[in-house]
Amino acid sequence: MKALVIEAPYQAVIKEVPYPAPGDGEVTIEVRNVGICGTDIHIYRGEFISPYPIVPGHEFSGVVHAIGEGVTGLREGDRVSADPSLFCGQCPYCKTGKGNQCTNWGALGNTVDGSMAEYVRVPAGNVVKIPDSMSFAEAAFIEPMACVVHAMNRLGVKAGDKAILFGAGAMGQQLIQTLVHSGVSELAVVDISPGKLEMSKSRGATRCILSNESELTAEKNANPEGYDIVVDATGIPSVIQEALSFMGRGAKYLQFGVTPKDAVIELDPFQLYNKDWTLIGSMAINHTFLPAFQWIQSGRIDVGPLISREISLEDTLAYLKGPRDPDDLKVQIRVR
Repeated sequence: MKALVIEAPYQAVIKEVPYPAPGDGEVTIEVRNVGICGTDIHIYRGEFISPYPIVPGHEFSGVVHAIGEGVTGLREGDRVSADPSLFCGQCPYCKTGKGNQCTNWGALGNTVDGSMAEYVRVPAGNVVKIPDSMSFAEAAFIEPMACVVHAMNRLGVKAGDKAILFGAGAMGQQLIQTLVHSGVSELAVVDISPGKLEMSKSRGATRCILSNESELTAEKNANPEGYDIVVDATGIPSVIQEALSFMGRGAKYLQFGVTPKDAVIELDPFQLYNKDWTLIGSMAINHTFLPAFQWIQSGRIDVGPLISREISLEDTLAYLKGPRDPDDLKVQIRVR
């Protein structure tokens, strides 16, 4: 079968690889759509924990192609998506509801071959059947939405909180909708793209700020007490440093964007102590795939307009190399 393989940092090729036949308790999915995630870019650049060579891709949908021994409840031809998480289920973290901190953590497209290929093998227990009313493109959003659900579970928004979000890309747009549904009273959004800020307004942002020195300074002057919630969805260290300056007393900070693994920022520990700050990380998914599916299926979170374009597997090589359009939201690979 054909697959995109990252053989080493900055070295990706399209090549033939063996078909991933399902083992006991597994199914093989014929891939239809794959979302390109920021983590895939980090893997391509050697900035993540992935081994090489690896087939990336963890946001996907498709059709069940083959079924392994012992699998029930699924049949060939079922339209599906799948949680890419590979938790061991045996370590202390798995046994205490912290599967995303599994001692033996793994994930499709991150530590083992993923879905930027014609076929991908997954544990049957990770598979969720999707209705005919849900497109393959929408179903490929379940995984990123599951990351948002985990973040919201961690953040614990209170009704009336004032929030500011940095980064209005595809993940930021999902966070905007979720924060609005969670009851924030104000939601300011910061980005470099006027187009993304316009979309943010249509999704419920109460104020949009173009990311430049003058507008950020004006925002601080207009809100000297800061915000109750500050969220970074960019993963850019300089943006994170700026975002921390918007923390109010008793504020919560959510690091949602994935940074390079060697990124460093500065934090004033006296302010952390004196202002009762809470710093929160949000790592991937933690048994949140099904709630994310339900949220998208219900239409409460609208992901369709977040797809900027679809490209081929071959075109993905150039996309990984960049440069990328700053106005792009989610770019998906249409495999079939």
